[in-house]
Amino acid sequence: MTHLMIRGAARVRSFLERPGAGRSERGATAVEYALMLGLVAIVIIASVTILGRNLSTLFRAAAVSL
Repeated sequence: MTHLMIRGAARVRSFLERPGAGRSERGATAVEYALMLGLVAIVIIASVTILGRNLSTLFRAAAVSL
């Protein structure tokens, strides 16, 4: 039993000591998604602001003409 544990620990150690072991693309992917989400939010806010001003002007003109 002890021999199996020592062999298992040796395998884990050799795996972790390999170059690039334990590194994951998850962190980079999460950052990329966060940046995309931020850019989409900026575009939505800008669009709503511009469109809101234009719609406000349009409805105000329609109300005045009535």
